[in-house]
Amino acid sequence: MMLEKVVVSQKLPKEEYDRVFPGLERELSELQQRVRALGVPVIVLFEGWDASGKGTLINRLLLCLDPRGFKVHPINPPTDEELRRPFLWRFWIRTPERGKMAILDRSWYGRVLVESVDKLVKKSVWSKAYGEILSFERQLVDDGFVLVKFFLHIGKKEQKRRFMDLEENPSTAWKVTKTDWKHNADYDKWLEAIEEMLLKTDSGFAPWTIVEAHDRRFATVKVFRTLVEALERRMAASSGSAGPRCSVLIPPSAQTAASTLDGADLSLALSGDEYEISLKKCQARMRELEHEVYVRRVPVVIVFQGWDAAGKGGAIKRLVQGMDPRGYDVIPIGAPNDVEKAHHYLWRFWMSVPKSGHFAVFDRSWYGRVLDERVEGLCAEGEWKRAYGEINEFEEQLASHGAVIVKFWLQIDEDEQLRRFRERENTPHKRWKITPEDWRNREKRSLYKAAIDEMLLRTSTADAPWTIVESNSKWYARIKVLKTVIERVEERIFKG
Repeated sequence: MMLEKVVVSQKLPKEEYDRVFPGLERELSELQQRVRALGVPVIVLFEGWDASGKGTLINRLLLCLDPRGFKVHPINPPTDEELRRPFLWRFWIRTPERGKMAILDRSWYGRVLVESVDKLVKKSVWSKAYGEILSFERQLVDDGFVLVKFFLHIGKKEQKRRFMDLEENPSTAWKVTKTDWKHNADYDKWLEAIEEMLLKTDSGFAPWTIVEAHDRRFATVKVFRTLVEALERRMAASSGSAGPRCSVLIPPSAQTAASTLDGADLSLALSGDEYEISLKKCQARMRELEHEVYVRRVPVVIVFQGWDAAGKGGAIKRLVQGMDPRGYDVIPIGAPNDVEKAHHYLWRFWMSVPKSGHFAVFDRSWYGRVLDERVEGLCAEGEWKRAYGEINEFEEQLASHGAVIVKFWLQIDEDEQLRRFRERENTPHKRWKITPEDWRNREKRSLYKAAIDEMLLRTSTADAPWTIVESNSKWYARIKVLKTVIERVEERIFKG
């Protein structure tokens, strides 16, 4: 038991505080500038008992920092909008860009503390959150984040004394609520939950620091010293570079006897009449299912990947053509811009996670990490190897929230791709679709094929399987896409 070993009554004499603290302030101020220069993102989170002094410590911390380099996030109970997305969504979108600091007054640990103890969510929900939290924190640290976690500890009697002091002062009495007193009465129950949280989430990559918070001076110095030491270690490890680190061992790339893509029967096709009849029927069904999805509050994530000119745009157009535009978003994914590059690569995709009852259709996606970025050398080998696990965890969290995940790889052969490229070049209103980059990518087709095969192998899961769409015939491909989405959504809402 971690808290049983903590001596909460530790004190720091004023003389010692006055001697030590000014130096820590200067060090922290200087380290913030080094963090900015090296592009290191920092998250400092404070958890602790009610009235343990989190707000006071955060305010003291801010006094020595440049306000242009940090943002404070007070974490309150989730709003209705936040409840309609995976619980980590609201924390992913608050992760700082490189060189900046995010300071959290409470955090994602509310899921396994407040929401579990106060029975705001079922045990099956909050117990699953431990794994999601650990993967979230590991992904951040692997990407170069400094993550410092403080838990401010006070005893039951000290908490009661502080509540009484606050109530005696008319200007602070409002801070103490009936819920606070109930939590104090249930101190032992909360203690048990906190011990479990600390035990299950005190990892080597993101350890907890328990702060003995009876004495303000002692707590302040410990927080500052811990943060200074964490930043100094990160600066030393950087060696002048803020590049991401790979801490997850990945086995060598899978060697398959035959390409998964070679098994696609690209001769499959539909006649014009078959296509028109199926299209009308499927689009009508999609409109009906969009209503069911909204009423049942089911999020749907649809991912399109494929060769250049494989027909992703045409398939997406026919998929949503009969739907109410208020119920879906089509999200085109290109090369990341400067703001997106300054965050974890998954950040921009978390930003686009659909709320319950809506469709999100991704024209390209997070799989760029293990395709374009891998083949073009835009990220380190350790980064794209690590991404398979990170992507699987991301999709697992979407599925855990109830999302239907449908992933398509649109497959065409080399001859058909060449024919479409030339058609685009020779057709004025299609010429914008063909770029020099498309031709360069075609020259690397064998490299892309190996990357695609490994992607399909490593990221086709029970919750998020890949569907290969035989796309030499655009008509056949569009109908297969529609029928697959319909089947997956129906399976979820009528059988799940």
